Amino acid sequence: MNAEAREALSKVPEVTLVFWVIKILATTLGETAGDAVSMSMDLGYLVSTGIFAAIFVVAVIAQVAAKRFHPLLYWTTIIATTTVGTTLADFADRSLGIGYTGGTTILFTLLMASLLLWYRDLGSVAVDTVGSPRSEMYYWITIMFSQTLGTALGDWTADTAGLGYGGGAIVFGAMLAFIALLYYRTTISRTALFWAAFILTRPLGAVVGDFLDKPVSKGGLEFSRYTASAALLALIMLGIVMSSRQAARQRQ
Repeated sequence: MNAEAREALSKVPEVTLVFWVIKILATTLGETAGDAVSMSMDLGYLVSTGIFAAIFVVAVIAQVAAKRFHPLLYWTTIIATTTVGTTLADFADRSLGIGYTGGTTILFTLLMASLLLWYRDLGSVAVDTVGSPRSEMYYWITIMFSQTLGTALGDWTADTAGLGYGGGAIVFGAMLAFIALLYYRTTISRTALFWAAFILTRPLGAVVGDFLDKPVSKGGLEFSRYTASAALLALIMLGIVMSSRQAARQRQ
């Protein structure tokens, strides 16, 4: 199958700089929106997880049922994974008492198992092969685990490791920059680099989101969670419009 045919069948966007910018904004929104529902609305982690999980299931069903790639639907599903990932990780870490270290270990194991099963079943975990319902289900399950892992990892870095939100952002930003360097300077598997970057954008978004809405006394800026979430959502919509226009120009 040639590249043009794969692009026509693919249900995921082309991985460009705009893709990564939107992904980081979406993961940051997941943190602020998740905290807004669980903390500001005082619904708690379990109820909030149930709400976001229901949204996630509906979004995934719509995404799998779609015949072609729809940017708004795709990014809505991504945001759903990152919000449910936020509240689910917080519930496991804080309400169940597993702790950041335990939660990170369990979620990392689940993520690796998901990728392994996907590879053994379909022979590839490359995103440009995601077009069938079966591959999409693996794709979204893997993303769900990666988003939840990212929340736990971001909290572990900022709190348990004592780096704070700024320190965590520097660490994960530097790791992403290193992956970008590997992409341009080496022949390491592009699929492996993609998933490494995809996973690391979540803890980056987690610590940036916490930096925006946590109290000043805890190292944050103490912005309203609702205001921060609305601003991030507006930026995401702008990114989607820009990405769609760029794709349309390339098809002409």
